Amino acid sequence: MGQLSRLDVALRQLAGAPELGVKADLAGKTVIVVGANTGIGIEAVKHFSSMNAAKVIMACRSEEKGKKAVAEVEKATGKNNAELWLLDLGRFASVVEFADRFEKEGGRLDILVMNAGIATGTYEDFEGWESTLHVNHLSTALCSLLLIPRLLKTASDFSIQTRLVVVSSEVHHFTTLSEEVRNSPSILKKLNEKEYFQKNFMDRYPVSKLLNVLFVRALNAHLPTTSPLIVDAVNPGFCKSELTRNIPDFKPPTFEYEGKTITLTAWTSEEGSRQLLWAALGPPNPADTDKIRGAFVSGNHIEEPSDFVLSKEGKDAQDRLWNETLEILNEVTPKVNAVVKEYLSV
Repeated sequence: MGQLSRLDVALRQLAGAPELGVKADLAGKTVIVVGANTGIGIEAVKHFSSMNAAKVIMACRSEEKGKKAVAEVEKATGKNNAELWLLDLGRFASVVEFADRFEKEGGRLDILVMNAGIATGTYEDFEGWESTLHVNHLSTALCSLLLIPRLLKTASDFSIQTRLVVVSSEVHHFTTLSEEVRNSPSILKKLNEKEYFQKNFMDRYPVSKLLNVLFVRALNAHLPTTSPLIVDAVNPGFCKSELTRNIPDFKPPTFEYEGKTITLTAWTSEEGSRQLLWAALGPPNPADTDKIRGAFVSGNHIEEPSDFVLSKEGKDAQDRLWNETLEILNEVTPKVNAVVKEYLSV
């Protein structure tokens, strides 16, 4: 499709969400959904649960909200296959503890959906990192990397393909990494500067979703081309959720089109969750599976990412982001480098 405009997105939203485009029998399989107590996360859990997964782990920050979410899933599906595991992407130690626990107790892992994310207009420091960078990129990358061994072992033990889905957004089309960022010694450290954030705070969430796309493409590039682990990024669309709760006076934008004013229409969380299922289980034709490796999924199909992602500047930024991310995360735990050395190409 190529570069999207904001009007393109508004018209697509207005046209309505695609139907659930994939179905599967997940009997015996384990799914993790990170960020599962609300919005598209809990709706994705309901779908996975209804497809007879042996276990759907709902990774949530709040025990109270998580327990309520499990009860909601059980009531909606009539299944008792959802489990609450605590995970706070605002703390690196929590991510490491979660991965360690899964290694000891979790068993097989067929599908990992990294859905948690935040949007904020205020600079907050989480362990030395701006909160959006910490949650949406660094902790998402850390959790993904630490669970790769279990995803690959499951693939080997059961002679199947496993899936890692990172929830991104079409809003990555509306931003780039500026020359100021690209010309700095470190992309992430520049983005982390409070002064830079305050000058560009409205761009922070789109940038974090751009980082998701770049990370997925980089990770895929470091996996063997025939790896049984398939990694992709997904756009759920603009949905009614709690995502913008920390942005003061947020109002959906409006657009002029053919003499009419169009307001960006939000889909329901269930409608948005359908894309997470497509990214985790699609494409419907198994012969097309290799096409989804490192891809950007939107609207029940594989879609080109932004022009910036595909440009030389984007590729250079992708390589730098990968190296910077590994360096930062290896300071959190040396297990990151151990995973890279054993399972990924340099």
